[in-house]
Amino acid sequence: MPETARPFAHAFTRRSSHPMAASLWAGLTAIVLASPAALAATPTHLTVTGAVTTPKTFDAAGLAGLNAVTQTVTFKSGTTPQTHTYTGARLWDVLGTAGVVTTGAKNDILDRYVVATGSDGYRTVLSMGELNPGFGNRPDLVAYAETINGVSAPLGSDGFARITAPGDVKGGRYISNLIDLDVRSSGSTQAGTGGGVSAQFSVTGAVTAAKSFDLAALEELPFVEQTVNGLLYRGVSFWDLLNTTVGLNTSAAGQKNPELAMYVVATGSDGYKSVFSLGELSPSFGGQADMIAYSVDGQSLGNNGFARLVVPGDVKAGRWVSNLVSLEVFTAAAVPEPASHALMLVGLAAVGWVARRRQAMR
Repeated sequence: MPETARPFAHAFTRRSSHPMAASLWAGLTAIVLASPAALAATPTHLTVTGAVTTPKTFDAAGLAGLNAVTQTVTFKSGTTPQTHTYTGARLWDVLGTAGVVTTGAKNDILDRYVVATGSDGYRTVLSMGELNPGFGNRPDLVAYAETINGVSAPLGSDGFARITAPGDVKGGRYISNLIDLDVRSSGSTQAGTGGGVSAQFSVTGAVTAAKSFDLAALEELPFVEQTVNGLLYRGVSFWDLLNTTVGLNTSAAGQKNPELAMYVVATGSDGYKSVFSLGELSPSFGGQADMIAYSVDGQSLGNNGFARLVVPGDVKAGRWVSNLVSLEVFTAAAVPEPASHALMLVGLAAVGWVARRRQAMR
């Protein structure tokens, strides 16, 4: 018997003989005694939860009822390249059916992210900015079918639904056996500094050593240059600053590819915020060449501060955080495990039955 089941064993021997109670206890016993493999069985539904106006539940038919997109992707599994042709609904559209909650502030959607979780608890963070067609415009799908030898069929062992991440180097963000999309606010506590031209920014949170940087400190680091919209920016790699210069503390993620469960919030002096998933920045996955620029065409950034986030490839420049004052690194908490969901449901059913029985006996 699993250790988690032992506290319940004595209670099971004393359960009620009433048919309904017996059924509830049987269900609870089955869940508690189930093996981890059984608890991670292929799901048939996924939920859209969190900071949404109307939580949703989708099965395969529900996903197929949304606008269908077919895409061919190539990524590495280990060191082996593999290519797949998937059909599904755009992840952005799936989230849109639930209605993401925002405050109404300018581009407040950029302060949101979604945690995609599989039935085994493996999760990845995706920023709303990278998915939003107005900004990053990533065409990630919630796939429900794959075309093999010209025939479209369900995904099989990958579950009824799977996240795709077109353009990623490795397949770590292709979440199989998808069970939940949880929309969240960034949780940033940085309020900005009241506006104006910035002179330094801090890097805090899930890092090995919090640090602050001014212009001189940035100029001491290895530089990168990129031409964006006809202008030559010089600065430092966003990913290298976090991963190498400061160092990421991945210990709280508790999973393979721990950086995929993490994100960073960039804040400007006026309090303007944008979330970036570490998966979109990591060279092993999204590989975005985002940079923290400190000069443009050989000149200072002027009213944009001593440092500005530059996000090449975005449709609009909403994630180009000017007058940078803060970078906060977070690890996204896991959603409850499948067993926890089931235990909660059975527990609630049991409580409801007991309450009804007591009411009937009065």
